[in-house]
Amino acid sequence: MSKETIYGYARVSTREQNEDRQIIALMEMGVPEQNIYLDKLSGKNFERPQYKKLLRKLNSDSVLYIKSIDRLGRSYRDLSEQWRIITKEKGADVVVIDMPILDTRREKNLLGTFISDLILALLSYVAETEYRTIHQRQAEGIAAAKARGVKLGRPPKPLPDNFHEVYQKWEAGKVSTEEAARRVNMPPSTYRYRASIYKNATL
Repeated sequence: MSKETIYGYARVSTREQNEDRQIIALMEMGVPEQNIYLDKLSGKNFERPQYKKLLRKLNSDSVLYIKSIDRLGRSYRDLSEQWRIITKEKGADVVVIDMPILDTRREKNLLGTFISDLILALLSYVAETEYRTIHQRQAEGIAAAKARGVKLGRPPKPLPDNFHEVYQKWEAGKVSTEEAARRVNMPPSTYRYRASIYKNATL
């Protein structure tokens, strides 16, 4: 089998930038770098441009490598459907590096197919359940923090030392918003926002 028939798929979310680990694992399996398709998108669905481009390339002479099953997707139903498309409609083989039993090249008989499908169902169910649990815990944590009065988000930068003095002159109409913003080294919109918070805090 020629190298041109070997493909790899990697995915990271937009919040992560650690695709190197996946790329290295794929290349160690013999996947040519030009045959690796990478999406920087959530795994919640398959509306991913690189994945769609890869799918068009696959045929019965192709082998697709992925590092772990959750890189392909997280939804149990969608993942099972894509596995069916790749292995049944396209006729391609799939190798999951972190789970050697998920290698459709191993057994081409009915039992081998049944075992692969069974393991896939189990792993995809676990991946989706884990994903939902994480999000549920995040939502519960945010709700609990809000209930305790915790303000979420990045804390604002400290006000410059001269803010009070400039604010007093601005409030008295002695300087314009643009001039006040320049003196405290802020964009005018940011100055107006910080000034409104400062005013409420000092009332």
